[in-house]
Amino acid sequence: MERYLCIHGHFYQPPRENPWLEAVERQASAHPYHDWNERITAECYAPNAGAHILDAHGNIAHVVNNYAHMSFNFGPTLLSWLEKGSPKTYQALLEADRESARRCGGHGNAMAQGYNHMILPLANARDKRTQVLWGIRDFERRFGRAPEGMWLPETAVDLKTLEALAQQGINFTVLAPHQAQRVRSLGAADWQDVSGGRVDPCVPYVLRLPSGLCICLFFYHGPLARAVAFERLLENGEALIASLMGAFDAQQSKPQLVHLATDGETFGHHHRFGEMALSYALHHVEARRLARLTNYGEFLAKHPPAREVEIVENSSWSCTHGVERWRADCGCTVGGQPGWTQAWRTPLRGALDWLRDELARRFEEQGAALLKDPWAARDAYIDVVLDRSTSSVEGFLNRHRARPLSPEQQVTALKLLELQRQAMLMFTSCAWFFEELSRIETVQVLRHACRALQWAREALNVDFEPPFLERLAQAQSNLPDHGDGRQVYQKLVKSTGGG
Repeated sequence: MERYLCIHGHFYQPPRENPWLEAVERQASAHPYHDWNERITAECYAPNAGAHILDAHGNIAHVVNNYAHMSFNFGPTLLSWLEKGSPKTYQALLEADRESARRCGGHGNAMAQGYNHMILPLANARDKRTQVLWGIRDFERRFGRAPEGMWLPETAVDLKTLEALAQQGINFTVLAPHQAQRVRSLGAADWQDVSGGRVDPCVPYVLRLPSGLCICLFFYHGPLARAVAFERLLENGEALIASLMGAFDAQQSKPQLVHLATDGETFGHHHRFGEMALSYALHHVEARRLARLTNYGEFLAKHPPAREVEIVENSSWSCTHGVERWRADCGCTVGGQPGWTQAWRTPLRGALDWLRDELARRFEEQGAALLKDPWAARDAYIDVVLDRSTSSVEGFLNRHRARPLSPEQQVTALKLLELQRQAMLMFTSCAWFFEELSRIETVQVLRHACRALQWAREALNVDFEPPFLERLAQAQSNLPDHGDGRQVYQKLVKSTGGG
């Protein structure tokens, strides 16, 4: 029996930069560190790049780069911060992908991610496309190769999202077991119901999309993922090895892939020294030849799917109600007090959806006078985001301008595209994830909305702020001092320099 093991870490932080400064300001809640990116880097991202394996006497026997032995994705906005904020860690990620590609037949450990962790089933078609394209382009610029797989934020999925991936050449993604609906062998007529997490996680599947395209899906091992994330399995490396090996079916003669996926921050931030348990387990699994460490790309190349799957649409890994956590008071939350609700989620999304649509209409109308295809220009604008040098900006404008532009018109075109960048950043998923409207994650997306409104006044000569605030006022805070969304915006965004 061929045994393969793959542990995937989804490493991600929301964008934390002040939209006016493009720099992360001091965050008191991250004390003694300057901000949460810095703190989690110290507790997790950097330690995983140089994890310690101890011998029987407690001495350091090996120092290993965990990223070279596990599947991983890093959010593009986090990678942008790491490139400058922790360059040694950043370089360790790039080298880990190169090393794993050498070991795994050209298949690197790194996966791409939708750009700023937008919940893609709740996004419109244009935003789906741009989020996927920006995620791919960011990945290519950093890792020097095209991504084979893409991590979906919160594994939130629907068929239109999978179409967006497949249209851009993405070969696979990873979902939770409860996101599989039914399966059948290729060429068979009858389907088998596997809803409720009953899908076999040890094999890949192919999904046939309405367009005629296909995409491969992996469904991770749910009990293992829960044990690692929430049941203290990382407290003992040998216990971790035993659980991983116990997931293989000894009666199965066909190749098996045991794999799990969890937040990468589990390994060191959520669980102190979790990176050491991970490095110990991976090292000894390999040294004892208990299984071959692999990644999804390599396994798929060696063992293509023999089964077809259909998914549970509008589902995710962290909301039992599908994707309601990001638009409704579904009961899924973190923290909070008795009597608190998340009824603010619906009007918050409604206000931002309204603003997105109004900005899109004006962008398309006025952008057409400056750009050959405003939406194609937005898709390509990631090249400027990644390289703001004069030559990069000039080259971009030369490729996308509708006609020769005056210096003032060039500035207006760039403002319109920055407006669109902010309009996407204001949908970062973390704004809806937690218990309260006034948390820093929600305030952050409101800062991006404020910046988009400012660009609209400057580039479009229109002020959408009053009607936006009317809609935002319908979102009620759980804290009387903060009142509603309008007050949160005025007190925590505008009064701190926004707009």
